[in-house]
Amino acid sequence: MKNVNLQDSTHDRRKFLKKAGLGLASLASFPPDSLRNLPDSSSPAKKVELAIATITCDGFGDENFEKAFEIIPQLPFKNVEFNCWYARNLTPSGIRSIQERCERHHLTPICVQGSSFGAEGNIIKDVTHKLWNMQAAKQLGCRRVKFTGSGRGKAGGPEAVVEIVRELAPAAEEMDVLLLLENHANNNIEFIEDYEKIFEAVDSAHVGICMDNAHFNGSHVDLMEVVDRFHEKILHIDIKDTEKMGVHKVVNFGQGVTDNDGVIQKMLEHGYEGYLLVEMAPPINEATLVNDLTRAYQLFEKYQK
Repeated sequence: MKNVNLQDSTHDRRKFLKKAGLGLASLASFPPDSLRNLPDSSSPAKKVELAIATITCDGFGDENFEKAFEIIPQLPFKNVEFNCWYARNLTPSGIRSIQERCERHHLTPICVQGSSFGAEGNIIKDVTHKLWNMQAAKQLGCRRVKFTGSGRGKAGGPEAVVEIVRELAPAAEEMDVLLLLENHANNNIEFIEDYEKIFEAVDSAHVGICMDNAHFNGSHVDLMEVVDRFHEKILHIDIKDTEKMGVHKVVNFGQGVTDNDGVIQKMLEHGYEGYLLVEMAPPINEATLVNDLTRAYQLFEKYQK
């Protein structure tokens, strides 16, 4: 893939970060000793592992992960992606709370998902927000952050996503954090051509795709075409089932049209290493949630290796 804009000097990027008030030196605002004692979840012990997103339990509300920490310890999952969409989740005390509860329940944070890309006219706030998410991930002992876009054509459109990612890529490389760009239906990151524009502007091993299979189905995008085109850039896979093509409505696995197995098998043929993330959200039926999520683990555990 082409490397168009990353030919700009590292000096210019560092000047930008300094202007943003979050130069890389100042990102180390958590005590170094605490980082040394964290479990290393930067890469799975196995080449492929299952994980679960807190949104499967909490839904979209500000639950402070209380439901997630009640339900996930009852499940076979040990790897957890935290959907940090509310201010208190990302404060130093909020990050410590996540860390302490994970240790108590023997869970491993593997990714921090922040709120969406979006800026119109001035990208500095969005860049600094994403940098702080990277630091939160490092504090939790993981090296993955995940973001999707704003509504299609809003908050600067796909062009703003390209501009923001261009600024973040050098920081992701210096911090050794994977910047995962997740597709959503009706979103600024939705179609194959959206990713083509991003990767034409930014060619970095630290910037890649979180492939959300159900959302691609919701956008009428062929899953196998995505794999064929971007298998080298797919660093994270969200697995859930949507009711029908052109509609993103989560249903229990097997009740919809999403070929999760086909995607996983094809990605494994390409040498995929990373997480398979169960993200059945919002919860379909709270009364059967533990059974539904346990079944989801059982359906896909054969791919762990």
